[in-house]
Amino acid sequence: MSHSPHRAGRARRIGPVSRPLAVLVLALLSVLSLATTASAHGSVIDPASRNYGCWQRWGSDHLNPNMAQTDPMCAQAWQAEPQAMWNWNGLYRNGSAGNFQAVVPNGQLCSGGHTEGGRYNAMDTVGAWKTTNVGANITIKLYDQASHGADYFLVYVSKPGVDPSTRALGWNDLQLVTRTGRYGQSQNYSIPVNIPGRSGRALIYTIWQASHMDQTYFICSDVNFV
Repeated sequence: MSHSPHRAGRARRIGPVSRPLAVLVLALLSVLSLATTASAHGSVIDPASRNYGCWQRWGSDHLNPNMAQTDPMCAQAWQAEPQAMWNWNGLYRNGSAGNFQAVVPNGQLCSGGHTEGGRYNAMDTVGAWKTTNVGANITIKLYDQASHGADYFLVYVSKPGVDPSTRALGWNDLQLVTRTGRYGQSQNYSIPVNIPGRSGRALIYTIWQASHMDQTYFICSDVNFV
């Protein structure tokens, strides 16, 4: 079959143009990658937040079909929005002015009130999320990649008899167990909490008010008191 010389000519002219374009695209991807890293923030890593736990368990194997059977809550979250796990450290909202119940409605506690354009909505899905075994004395460990510091942390726990695996929780389902003072800039914070007399499944809800601006993180950690 013969080839058109005009078509071949066009192909030769496109070639040199495509190489600089490819270089430009690669450069832009590198900039975007650096920007994502630079803007990273943090989350509770122990007991693991829902999105951090899903990334920790499946980040290197997130296409494994076995996730649907062995870790169904993470499976639905990965399917709904993979970026919620890759960006496990970005579940925050700005400008709450301390009025958290006004900006985070009942039933949306774990997504921070559908923050970040709804990226984290799957965190509100009701079900048997994987739990971390804890005792009465807990040390909550929070990783802050950007070293924002904290004006304070608020730590809540779901009230006795409230099962977060069967319904979405509201503010009235929580009891405040710890309010801290300020924490200086660091990448690692430890928050000692005492929650005596509990057994079975519960939700620990950590609010981190960062110090660099009015930026608040809303973090759900599923636990099992043993």
